[in-house]
Amino acid sequence: MRMIAHGKAVWWLACCAALLSVGAAQAATIIVALGASQTYGRGVARGEAYPAQLEALLRAKGRAVRVINAGINGDTTGGMMHRLSAVPNGTAVVILQPGGNDRRKGREDDRAGNVAAIEGRLAARGIKVITLENGMFHSLPHQPDGQHLTPEGYRMLAQAIEGQVEAALGGR
Repeated sequence: MRMIAHGKAVWWLACCAALLSVGAAQAATIIVALGASQTYGRGVARGEAYPAQLEALLRAKGRAVRVINAGINGDTTGGMMHRLSAVPNGTAVVILQPGGNDRRKGREDDRAGNVAAIEGRLAARGIKVITLENGMFHSLPHQPDGQHLTPEGYRMLAQAIEGQVEAALGGR
């Protein structure tokens, strides 16, 4: 009889712990970093890319956030527009990094329209958008390829946009 009671107690505690962890996960505010290789963190470990570093900075300030890295190396704004399903319902903020792949792939004429369409579709879903243009990357430390940031560069980028993200989150 004691084994049955003990088994029920363990089961009850396991259920409570599962419910608490689901509640904690649901309580996190979702931020999606949508972009190309600078978002993905080409050439560095996933934890060194700016989305992971931004999440750590915001959590250190007591924000319950989850920053999803939806960056794909070589992606274009057209590809990003087709990947908006990577932005889950309930997302508070999207950090859009259109990159320079449209130009490299001969699709520069599509870039402005695609960026506007992405911003419009996200705004229609009630999602705030912060757009990172290429110019902000020039003064940051780069890897030898001259295009992608070092871990320190990604840290500096996360620090540079942290205030914008906090402002977009408001009182959340």
